[in-house]
Parts: sequence; C-alpha cells; structure tokens
Amino acid sequence: MTRARGILSLLLAACALVVTGCAGFPMSGPVEYGLETGDTGAGSQNVTFIPNRPQPGASPAQIVEGFIDAGSGPGVGGNWAVAREFLAPALRDTWKPEAGVIVDERAERDYVETGEGVVGFAFDVVATVDNIGAYERAELAPGEQVFRLAQRSDGEWRITEAPDGIWLDEAQFPTVFHRYPLMYFDPAWEYLVPDVRWFPVTTAASSIAGALVNGPPSEWLAASVTTAFPDDVTAVPSVPIDENGVAEVELSEGIVGASTTALDRMLTQLEASLSAAGASDVVMSVDSTPVDAQPVAVRSTRVPAAPLVLTEDGFGFLTGDELDKIPGLSAAVENAAPTSVQVDPERSLAAAKLSSGAVVRLSAAVPEPEVLDTRADLVDPTIDRLGIVWSVPRSAPGKVRAHLPGGDVVEVADAWAEATSIAGMALSRDGTRIAATVTSGGRSMLWVAGVLRNADGVPEALGTPVRLVSVGGTGLGVTWIDDVTVGVLGGGETESVVVEQVVGAPTTTSTAAAGMKSIAGGSGISSLRLLALDGTLFVKRGTTWQPTATGIRVLATQQGAPQ
Repeated sequence: MTRARGILSLLLAACALVVTGCAGFPMSGPVEYGLETGDTGAGSQNVTFIPNRPQPGASPAQIVEGFIDAGSGPGVGGNWAVAREFLAPALRDTWKPEAGVIVDERAERDYVETGEGVVGFAFDVVATVDNIGAYERAELAPGEQVFRLAQRSDGEWRITEAPDGIWLDEAQFPTVFHRYPLMYFDPAWEYLVPDVRWFPVTTAASSIAGALVNGPPSEWLAASVTTAFPDDVTAVPSVPIDENGVAEVELSEGIVGASTTALDRMLTQLEASLSAAGASDVVMSVDSTPVDAQPVAVRSTRVPAAPLVLTEDGFGFLTGDELDKIPGLSAAVENAAPTSVQVDPERSLAAAKLSSGAVVRLSAAVPEPEVLDTRADLVDPTIDRLGIVWSVPRSAPGKVRAHLPGGDVVEVADAWAEATSIAGMALSRDGTRIAATVTSGGRSMLWVAGVLRNADGVPEALGTPVRLVSVGGTGLGVTWIDDVTVGVLGGGETESVVVEQVVGAPTTTSTAAAGMKSIAGGSGISSLRLLALDGTLFVKRGTTWQPTATGIRVLATQQGAPQ
C-alpha cells in the first residue's frame, strides 16, 4: 500500500462513521495530454501541455482529477484558463494558481469520493515552489486535500472549495516551469549573485522582471546581497520581448531622479536576469519613454579550464604533460607541501592545510606559511576574494573562524546551528554564500547559508542555512561548480557518490569508483574533477568519470581569476 492510498484508507474509515454510503470511486486511468509548440514570448519554441477540459457527465472525482491535471496548462498568459473551467463561478475569479506548486508523483495520486460532492485527494510530495518561485525539495511525504463540489442546474459538477496553487507531476514540472536566476549584486557591487527561481515558461520574462524589481531576494540570501532597485520602484506586469530579442521593462515613476550609477546597475541586473528568458537586450522605460542607461562591468567568477594541481614537478595549471606555474605562489605551495589548497581570485594568496593539520595562509610575496589555526582536526580551509581564510574543526561546526590578512581573527556567529559535525566547507566565488557538508540528526547533509559582512567586507555571521540534500556515504569534500551549483563528494565502501546540487533546484547524483578523496569545480559540470587516493585525476564525461592524469598529490580549487 502506498503512502497516498494509506491516507485515503484512513479518510474513508473516518467517513464511514459519519456519512451513510461512503464508497471509493474506481478511476479508469490517467488523462491523456495533447502537445503543441507554444511561443513563450522569448522567440523560442517549447512543448506545451494542453490539458483536457471538463467532460459532460463527469463524476466529482473525475472533475477533481481533471482540475489537478490542468495544472500542467498555464496557457500563454499564465492564467490557467482550462483549470478554471473545473471551478464554480464564485471560485473561478478568486482562485490563485500562482500561489505555489506542489510537485508530486502522478502514479501515487488517489481520488476518492467520501460523501456527496466531497472528494479526498491523496498524493506524495516531492518538492514545493512558493509564491515567489523558490523551490524546496521535500523528503518524500504524504499529503492530502479535500475538495468540495456542487452541481449546476444542468447536473454538471464543479468545484466550490479548492486551495490556491497547483499540482504538477515530477516529470512534467521542468517542462511547465523552468529555473531562472534573478541577479543581485554583492554588497561591494562587484559581482552579480544568482537567486534561482522557478516560473512558468509562458510568462518567464514578466515573472522574472516582476520578482526582481517588485520583490525581495529569497529570505535566506536577502541579508547577503543588495539590489539597485529602491522600494518605491515597481515594474509593470507585462514584459514583451520583440523578434530581435529586446525586452521592454516599464518601470514606475520612482525611478525618476535616480543617479546614473543606480540606473546603470538596474539595467545590469535586468539584462543578466532576462537573458535566461531569451532577451538579448533590455530597454527600461517610464511612461513609454526609454531611460538612458548602460550596463556596468562586473567581475567574472569563471576559472581556467586546466586543473590546478600539485605534483612532484610542482604546483600549477596542468595542460597535457605541461605544468604552468603561478609566479611566486607556486613556490610557496611547493615549500609548504600542503594536503589541500584553495587559491584566491588574484592568485596572490592561498588557504592551505598542512600535513600537521594546521591551517595556513600562503602568499606569493612571502616564502614562509602564515600559521592561522592549530586546533585539532580542522577541515580543509576556504578563502574569499579579500584574502580572508575560514577554518573550523570537524567536531565543532559552530566554531568557524575568519582569519583577516592583518592578523585579526573573527569568530563567525550563528555558524551551522544544529549540526553536530562538519566534513567540508567552501565559499562561493563571490563571497556571499558558503556551503558545507554537515552531520545533523545522524545524517550527512549539504547546507548552504548566506554570509553576513560589515561595511568593510569582514564576515560577522552566517544566515539561517538552507538544508538541501542528504549526502550518500561519508562526506569527503565540497566545492562550488559554478555560481549556482555545489558539488559534494561522498565515500562509500564500494563506490564514491557525487552530488551536483543547484541551490534552489532538483538534485543530480552520479557514482564513481571507490577511493576518491577530493573534488574541485571549474566553470561548469564538464569541468568538475575528482582525485583518487592513488593520485589519478578524473573528469566527468557524459555520465561516467574518465581518468585524465596520474601522479597528482593535491587537486586545488580556485576562487576566480585575475581581472
């Protein structure tokens, strides 16, 4: 018996005590969908579900099933017009499909009539999307909902009580909704920071602009980023994209009087965000009058394609059999002979862990390591763009320290509350987020938190972490693959597990041979690498891990590149 059917059995048992003649209604099978190519407004063609409309003589259970199935058809305007046909007139105009999405497993849905005009719907929750488009994975859990219906004068049933929001099958969800990054600035206005949201494909441009201009960042990230849009500026709901890929964003009069710098930053955020919806250019306007603005330059977080490694020949970028060393810093790494290395964007500093277990800062200008932390059993350190090195003991995840270049040490407040141990920690390349593999409730988990800094960029605390996914086996390493994706290496007895987790999206998991010891990201999934205990370097090719080099002592990670 499935979870969903178990719930309905209990529901029916309760119904039998109070309603005469309650009985299950056998369903004949899933509704079939038509397919068409629909214009999303971005100039691209996308497959679109066309759900069935209410059928004459349909039972209450069939009407509810049709309504649930119609969640797959937002329509060009995102009004879910077909779904509204299953609703009574009084509910049709007040129902809010945009309130959220429950992602479930279609095969586990059950519909049972528990009384006249009362239908119990049971389902298994896979994930949810809230009213701002934020995705949250759920531990597979049962859910239930009661719908009430009434007959029209012609005898046809329509729904009179239904919750706001829609249901989507797990396989349909990424077709009806796509993920889009809303782009904010880091507090120093140097980097663009993505906040992943999910919106219907048919209304992508309007949803992106509305969420970016009118709404705040996701709660967990809000204190770690900033935006150029003031509170008194709003965007008109409709954002058309013409045949040349130009999106026009109509803004309220609050933008009048904004500085040139502010306007340029606003345009930068809009262009970077709307590009995912097919816009190649953006025009901001007020009362249909274009606003003069130019996008500003931002720092890139891309890193070189070649792996950064320590071998018996030294430390540098490995291309074929050639090792391209970093002036000054390579010598410092080679002299220290560390077990882990992370290099800052300018390649002038590195955070490293020595064979003694001590965490040090290495410098291209100073030959000797600067010893920072000698606490017992430290995890591999991470470094940010300001040269601040972060360290923490495995058994004390709340004792995170930030070691400033001047020698001061900051105890980072509110770090990894409720975690009992930590296996790895890595800062995003823009310095606004930090990922960690921790143990909580007896399980190895991937968490990501926002970094709260003062006006000088010094970290003061971590925000409340987003708890993303369980990690198979023992956590061995964590890395940022790109701006939105975290990679985690887990070790098992017979194989290694690699988790690729977009923050705010479903999880991808693959396996590699047993005996992997470290992981390093690059500028995308194709540049993700693993290092085995025997010194063999692996890179992911399609769905398998292929060896590319041998004799590697340390696989280093990079926090960007000089600009």
